[in-house]
Amino acid sequence: MTNIDQFESIFKKADKAQFELEDVDLDTMLIISDADAEMTERFKLQAVDFLDNTLLESDITWHQMYGDEHHAVSDVVQRIDELRPDLVCTFRNLHAPATDYPYSLGVYLDVLSQATDIPVLVLPSPHRHAAIPTSTKTVMAIADHLTGDNHLVSYAARLTSPQGRLLLTHVEDRMVFSRYANVIAKIPSIETEPARRAIMDQLLNEPRDYIRSCAQGLLAAELPIETVEIVTVGHSLLDYKQLIETHDVDLLVLNTKQEDQLAMHGLAYPLCVEMRDTPILML
Repeated sequence: MTNIDQFESIFKKADKAQFELEDVDLDTMLIISDADAEMTERFKLQAVDFLDNTLLESDITWHQMYGDEHHAVSDVVQRIDELRPDLVCTFRNLHAPATDYPYSLGVYLDVLSQATDIPVLVLPSPHRHAAIPTSTKTVMAIADHLTGDNHLVSYAARLTSPQGRLLLTHVEDRMVFSRYANVIAKIPSIETEPARRAIMDQLLNEPRDYIRSCAQGLLAAELPIETVEIVTVGHSLLDYKQLIETHDVDLLVLNTKQEDQLAMHGLAYPLCVEMRDTPILML
């Protein structure tokens, strides 16, 4: 390696992504239900209780859309376009028996997660009588590449209860790393084991450095929450589920949009489908 290459590597390693807290204004909420007015009102009150104990700073104006007010996804999309709420709150399998279709989100959520840029809060379905947490004492933000994702972290922080825990989670993909490590092993000019260790160390150090930056930024903003670092190797659905269950997560915050595709981002879809008893914010 030349001196120029060494200098460039040192310079790039020192150039670390720094967290910047974004404004999160959630002033207007839209409840979308497939139920009658009575059940929708109960669901709304549960959503109000859920969000009342967060770090959101302003009063919230609530709007509701009952089951008989929409007969197609286009009706809901039109209402959202007209109202432009800051957040949509709903549940899985609208206008479909959730107990009969436990392994899907339903066409409404499939479309809402991609056709609009408005965040969607998915709560357990009232048809299942599942318990909705009354606070967000433990919030987990998960990203394929957490480093530099200020938007995700800002939303997760604002939706954490005072004195709650914000778990910033990065799970490095073991299978992808193994593939490239096997390629490195076939190149005679590269010492395999030192290269494997150095690459893995760098892959894990980058999110750790960013999470430390997040902790410092949230402390400087005087947000009364604890920031917890979770950086690990795995990346299967089982790895994520174990993390969520181990830490007794009240709210999961995920990116669900990807610029170059229509389908939901990465492992977000199976997580949203399977974690039916965990509230999820889809960004």
